[in-house]
This record gives sequence, C-alpha cells and structure tokens, in this order.
Amino acid sequence: MDLSSVVQNINNVTKFVLLGLTQNDELQKIYFVVFLFFYLINVLGNLLIIVTVILSSRLNSPMYFFLSYLSFVDICYSSVTCPKMIADLLTEKKTISFIGCIAQLFGVHFFGCTEIFILTVMAYDRYIAICKPLHYTTIMTKQVCGQMVAYSWFGGLMHSLVQTLVITHLQFCGPNVIDHYFCDVHPLLQLACTDTYVAGIIVVANSGMIALSCFLILVVSYIVILVSLRSHSSEGRRKALSTCASHITVVILFFGPCTFTYIRPSSNFSEDKSVALFYTVITPMLNPLIYTLRNEEMKNALQVLWTWLQRWLGR
Repeated sequence: MDLSSVVQNINNVTKFVLLGLTQNDELQKIYFVVFLFFYLINVLGNLLIIVTVILSSRLNSPMYFFLSYLSFVDICYSSVTCPKMIADLLTEKKTISFIGCIAQLFGVHFFGCTEIFILTVMAYDRYIAICKPLHYTTIMTKQVCGQMVAYSWFGGLMHSLVQTLVITHLQFCGPNVIDHYFCDVHPLLQLACTDTYVAGIIVVANSGMIALSCFLILVVSYIVILVSLRSHSSEGRRKALSTCASHITVVILFFGPCTFTYIRPSSNFSEDKSVALFYTVITPMLNPLIYTLRNEEMKNALQVLWTWLQRWLGR
C-alpha cells in the first residue's frame, strides 16, 4: 500500500462522521436492543456450529468442513461492522478515524468476498455429491477441501487489497460525513475531492463482477443438480433437496443485496444502508438457524452435544 497516499489523506481528513442508521433518538434505542440481540445470536449460533462440527465424529464430511469455515467467516464479517454500529447507536458523536475507516473497509471486503467464495465452493461440493456420488470421496479429499478454503481466503485477500488501494489513492479534502453505518467504497468515493470515474469502474468491475459471476455459477450448478435429481429415488431427492434448500436460501439472502449494492456505479441511494443490513447482519445471524433447522444430521449432533453437556454439568 502506498503509505505516502495514506499520510496525505490523514493530513486532510483525520476522521469521518458516520450518520448511522437513523438520527431519531427513540429509534436508536430500539435499534440498539434489536441489533445487539441479532449480533449475540450470530456469534453464539455460529460458534455452536463450529464446536459441534469439531466435536462430532458424525459430521466429518466436506459439507460440514465448509460449513464450519462459513460460520467462522460469518462471525468475523459481522464483527467488522456490528460492534461499531451498535456502540454508535448510544453515542452522540459517531466518528471513526481515517485509519480505522480504511481498516473497516478492508475487513468488510476481505471477509465478505471470502464468504462468497466459500458459498461457491459449497455449491460445487453439493454438485459432486449429487451428480457424481461414486467419485465423491476421491474428488473431495481432505487435501482438496483444504486447498479450496485456502484459495477462498486468498481470493478474498486479493479482492480486499484492490478495494483498499483504490480508496487510499484518492484525496479527501472534506466534507467528511458518511451517510452509512460503516465505511464502504461507494460512500467514500462520493467524498473524494478528485475524479473518481476510473476508481468507480474498478470498484464495479472488482466487487460487482465477483458477486455476479459467482451467483451465476451457483445458479447454473443448482439447475444441473435439480435436473440430475430426476433419476434419483424419492427419498434421495428429498434428502438432497433439503440440503440444497438451506444453501440456496443463504445464497439468495447474501448474494441478492450484495449484487444490488456493488454491481452499479456509486450513487446517493439512501436505501443502501437498509440493503447492507441483510449481508452484514441478517444473513450471518440466520445462517445457523437455516443450516440446523433443515438438517437432521446437525440436529442429531446438537442433541448429542447437549446431552453430553448436561451430563458433564451434572457431575
């Protein structure tokens, strides 16, 4: 990263003011309770999935390996924005330093893009399991699964570095008010005092095309899966559809708002804040519920874990 650019920006703008979700005092108190509850459910629910997958000998398939990493990314992703947003709901001055803003921008895109790649990898795993069941164990080995997760992290890192470098090479002379509850590329592009046309194109090409291309890959993969299910037994179709339905639900909830936000150029749309809540707060919170309520193996593993915990506490 060009440190001289960062230093120059610090000299011009040392901090940003976040307008947050609302300026209504009563609504802020309500939002504080609601989103604090959502965040706690997110962290505890995803931690429960991670612990269950690690401790359960039954959940040793690649699907649960990827699910545990998805839960970890969900915790990290929401933790980049939620604690600051929740704290700001009780403070009068909602400010963030320039360095803190850049760090938040980096974290949002790093964990967000990593989640996109992991969801895509999970779709590939389901495709192999359903369409090529005889070759599943030879294709989806532990080494291959580990490499897929590593590539997902690396892809998220590269994407985030591009977004961060685009912003740090811009000049910010003022104003410094961001109409959002976290630092993101579009609000920062609007505050830059230099021409942002090229930067805007890079942002759309980088963020938007990643979200859109991965979404199209997911759609095609599930069309192929649904077509192939015609040759399966009714019990096999039911089990496969139950597993895939959970993943499709998460994909729609996450990719829909992401694609809406990043596939278009920078704008002054105030609804961006509401849309962002879906992929930064709502979806990470719903993932544990979606993957546990519709998954018999996960529910059985949770029941075994709960029974073991009761016995351990009863000693």
